[in-house]
Amino acid sequence: MIAVLSDIHGNLPALEAVVADARARGCREFINLGDILSGPLWPRETADFLMAQDWVTIAGNHDRELVTADSAEMGRSDSHALAELGRHHLDWLARLPATLQWREDVYLCHGNPDDDIHYLMHRVEPDLIRDAHVHEIAAMVGPRGSHVIACGHSHLPRHVALADGRRVFNPGSVGLPAYAWEYPHVHRMELGSTHARYAILTGQADDVAVDLVAVEYDHRAAAARAEANGRMDWAVPLRTGLVGG
Repeated sequence: MIAVLSDIHGNLPALEAVVADARARGCREFINLGDILSGPLWPRETADFLMAQDWVTIAGNHDRELVTADSAEMGRSDSHALAELGRHHLDWLARLPATLQWREDVYLCHGNPDDDIHYLMHRVEPDLIRDAHVHEIAAMVGPRGSHVIACGHSHLPRHVALADGRRVFNPGSVGLPAYAWEYPHVHRMELGSTHARYAILTGQADDVAVDLVAVEYDHRAAAARAEANGRMDWAVPLRTGLVGG
């Protein structure tokens, strides 16, 4: 059994709760799909925790930006993380691949196989957020992944089967259940739930199964941490599961 995590965003209490739950269910391997540290929570402590693990890990868009973007042009979440991280943390992030054919039957990406910005399993239109159609997902995936394709980025858990039998899934976010973003149109990604999310992979190849899991944790402590750091735009989603406002 393999636990698949994404979008931790420096939320150490949520990460610890997910790891404890996954281990209690029998998971002995872990995969991290990126967006690991960015945010006003516990970036340094989260990095220290993860760097001590022997996990398969890829980079998300925020991880890429932390090591390549001009610090003067970073958003507030990346800037907060950067101010707390040491050189060894950034070097670790810089070594992470953007995508990975992990096993012959499992392909890993953050956004989609071609970039870390555009959602694979959801579509942002001017007046709505919708689930991407199976044929739209298949077109973005192309030939990658003989059996399983795992992605993150949207923070919304979803699992679909393509026409050829390949499974595509997003485990949801460990650390942030809702957010607002302006690209490609202003939109909100929100679940209305404060749970930390992850997925469990069992089996291999044609016998693989994907289970999406929700875990309770002390989300109020995470919200209080965000509020203490002046980030009500994080505190409200962490406290309610909704963007608010």
